[in-house]
Amino acid sequence: MANVGLTAELALGLSVAAAHVLGDANAFEGHRPVAVVGRDPRASGEFLEAAVIAGLASAGVDVLRVGVLPTPAVAYLTGALGADFGVMLSASHNAMPDNGIKFLARGGHKLDDAIEDAIESHYRRYGVGDETWDRPTGAAVGRVRQYNEGFDRYVAHLVAVLPNRLDGVKVVIDGAHGAAARVAPEAFARAGAEVVYTLGTEPTGLNINDGVGSTHLDKLRAAMKEHKADLGIALDGDADRCLAADAEGEEVDGDQILAILAVAMKEAGTLRRNTAVATVMSNLGFKLAMEREGIELVQTAVGDRYVLEEMKQHGFALGGEQSGHVILLDHATTGDGTLTGLMLGARLAATKQPLADLATVMTRLPQVLINVKDVDKDRVETCLELQAAVSAAETELGSTGRVLLRKSGTEPLVRVMVEAVGHEQALSVCERLAESVRLHLG
Repeated sequence: MANVGLTAELALGLSVAAAHVLGDANAFEGHRPVAVVGRDPRASGEFLEAAVIAGLASAGVDVLRVGVLPTPAVAYLTGALGADFGVMLSASHNAMPDNGIKFLARGGHKLDDAIEDAIESHYRRYGVGDETWDRPTGAAVGRVRQYNEGFDRYVAHLVAVLPNRLDGVKVVIDGAHGAAARVAPEAFARAGAEVVYTLGTEPTGLNINDGVGSTHLDKLRAAMKEHKADLGIALDGDADRCLAADAEGEEVDGDQILAILAVAMKEAGTLRRNTAVATVMSNLGFKLAMEREGIELVQTAVGDRYVLEEMKQHGFALGGEQSGHVILLDHATTGDGTLTGLMLGARLAATKQPLADLATVMTRLPQVLINVKDVDKDRVETCLELQAAVSAAETELGSTGRVLLRKSGTEPLVRVMVEAVGHEQALSVCERLAESVRLHLG
């Protein structure tokens, strides 16, 4: 929570630590370092931004303050402006009292784990009152400049990378009262779409993600029916994810969006190595759809960072998660919800097909998830009795079902997920496996 776990002192200290660690890694190459700093509209972002800027400038880093912009915009500007690193203040889809700090490497990429660990270690060792370094003075202190061109430059980039215009597409946009509340409507309008209604586009600093956005689709779904639009998109607080709704108000999730874009990119010849990347939590229907469309699928551990690592390592162009994180690596270094929505709109405009029809590229199989708490999660892969129960369930489900047992990274629990052709079968198998987990790991 901002001003409890994440204080101004912590923000300042981490910023100084980041400047030192990145400098020690020779990232600045002997020149005066520059950082791009942005935030979402949370009230706490105002004082945290001030603390971050103070820390960076005190360490001799020049700051380009871009104000309220999405995380992918800060990432884009970090690369486009040739900055040494970027800083984004946001807690994504979390409630307003929370906040967070994300550092981005040169080019707008996520920092390596080792660099993140080094920044944390440096802060824990020296803290805010670090007197072991020679503080810059006089002309050597960092300078702070407001960079007002960031909004237009980012929106222009989004429109420029589209394969075609969105003329004739009627759109409803839910901006989650977040960082893309201005960006998304402007980008869709410049791309030729008719923005017939917006919600979640009046941030006060106190209402981010409050009953709106990608985690609250009811208002978007209702607006789609009322305004008879072709496409509805819902972003989260920092706009790195996007979910959608069709003309009847039916949800189109991240797996379906990924499938639609994979087919479009294959047809356009831009799906590098004819491969899409998703996590092991993606619906089995997505995997079956990719097989039917002749597209290779690589699956990773859960988390967009693992999807991105796989894409960068092997040169893939498209990846994402069921939650709506979609990464188009030719145009963005991270998930970009506004770009994802624009690409979806471009597909509607190009095919003249309703979103509901495009979404039939995959059939979502019923998926049941049960969290089994207070068990020995570290034995989930070695318990022979449990593995026998999993094998029996997989035999029962056959090729049209799937079982996944995954231990939590932070809690003493095991997640049991089952997919099947019918909900009743998925629920029955999942409950049996959950009981087996309790019995053998409890």
